[in-house]
Amino acid sequence: MAPPRVKICGLTRRGDVAAAVEAGAWAVGCVLWPGSARAVTPAQARVLMQDVPPHVKRVGVVVDASVADARAWCETAGLTTIQLHGDEDAAPFLAAGLDVIKAVSLESDADLARAAALPAEVLVLVDAADPVQRGGTGQRADWPRAAALAARRPVLLAGGIRPGNIGGAVAAVAPWGVDVSSGVESAPGLKDAALITALFTNVKAPV
Repeated sequence: MAPPRVKICGLTRRGDVAAAVEAGAWAVGCVLWPGSARAVTPAQARVLMQDVPPHVKRVGVVVDASVADARAWCETAGLTTIQLHGDEDAAPFLAAGLDVIKAVSLESDADLARAAALPAEVLVLVDAADPVQRGGTGQRADWPRAAALAARRPVLLAGGIRPGNIGGAVAAVAPWGVDVSSGVESAPGLKDAALITALFTNVKAPV
C-alpha cells in the first residue's frame, strides 16, 4: 500500500515551506485565522506560497469565514484550497467553486455519521476537538472513529502526529493523508527541518 499523502500546516517562514516541499509534501498550509499562534495575513501567505510548485496544493485555514472572504483570500494569497476549521457548512464554499477541506472532530458516533455524510467533493480532515484553539494543539484525534470514517471515504488525519508516532497512526487509521503542524515544530509556527525529514522518512517506512 502506498504511504499516505502529507500536508504540512501552520507555516510562517518561506524556508519552512521550501523544506516541506523538498521533503515531498502533497500540500502546504498557512493559517489565516487571527486567533491562531501561527496566524499570517493573506498578503504574508502570498509571499510564503509564491515559490510552491503547481503540483503541491496551497491551503489556507480559516475559522467561520464568509465565502466572499475565503474567495478573496484565495485570490490574494494564490491559494488552491480552503480549509474550513470552524462550524461552517461546506456546501456554499463548494458552490462558489472552491476546493474544500473540512475539519471535523469525532467525539461521538453522531459526529462520525455527519462526517461520513459530507459531500463527496469535500476532503474530510479529522482533528482533535478543541473549540478554542481550533487545531494545532498536539492532541490526538479519536483514531478508532477516524479509522471507521477512513474505511468509508478519504480522510486526512491530524492531531498530535509527529515522527515518532506516524507509523502507528497510519497502521491504526489507514488515512488517505496526514496533516502535521505542531509535530514538526520547535515553537508554534517555527518548523524544524530535521523533524520534517524524519516525518517523511517514517511515513515512507513506518517505525
